[in-house]
Amino acid sequence: MITTDFAPGSPCMLDLGSPDVRAAAAFYGAVLGWDYEPMGDGEDMEGGMFRKDGKMVAGLGKLTEEGARPAWMIYYTVADADATTQAVERAGGTVRVPPMDLEQWGRMAQYSDPLGGQFAVWQPGESKGVDLVDQPGSLSWTELYTSDAAAAKEFYGGVLGWRFSDMEMPGGEGTYTLITPAGLPEERMHGGLMEVRKEDLAPAGGRPYWHPVFNVTDCDAAVAEVTGNGGSVQMGPEDAEGVGRLAVCLDPFGADFVVLTPAES
Repeated sequence: MITTDFAPGSPCMLDLGSPDVRAAAAFYGAVLGWDYEPMGDGEDMEGGMFRKDGKMVAGLGKLTEEGARPAWMIYYTVADADATTQAVERAGGTVRVPPMDLEQWGRMAQYSDPLGGQFAVWQPGESKGVDLVDQPGSLSWTELYTSDAAAAKEFYGGVLGWRFSDMEMPGGEGTYTLITPAGLPEERMHGGLMEVRKEDLAPAGGRPYWHPVFNVTDCDAAVAEVTGNGGSVQMGPEDAEGVGRLAVCLDPFGADFVVLTPAES
């Protein structure tokens, strides 16, 4: 489970890069019940925050990087963004955005792992991260699809100190690796990674990619809102034993995410 104490190595924040901020805000408002709070005044909506019941759950910004695809970026808590940057470089990763201060709020950096999967880190200042997690309309899990699970474990274990445990998926569909921050018990696992075929990485141009899993009260109703508001469904809705009912979705611009109604414990 993800919590808001944001221990080192745990997900703490996420933001969406989209070519149309206004349309993206409307889409996620319909699907997840989010309110959008733009930064600044004027008609040109360049970015802002999503809120659920007044609590900040994600960020949204105008996609400006040449050749970049619309996608969610997940941030993980670190004690020292500069030290993490050095660890990324030593482990064969790439620094996409070097460490930079965002006023008094914190210090961030963005990277690619050695196979191209993009992620980010956040060194807390006055802001530790989002205000709501693991509740309907908020982040409840993070997931990496990669063509080399062993390489991913070596890289992220070295950079973020994660511990890993493997489980066989039902129906012989392969191995799923659960991720837990260093020094925390397994009930604090916050995500997973799965090795897939390179052709399955087409949404990211063949590179590994992270996506967020959002808790929803009714998976089927959320999927109806996805398709009714210009998005599409890659898989599901379907029941996953011990996990819940889920669907892999794309927003109208191709950013991928999962909606999940958790199984009752």
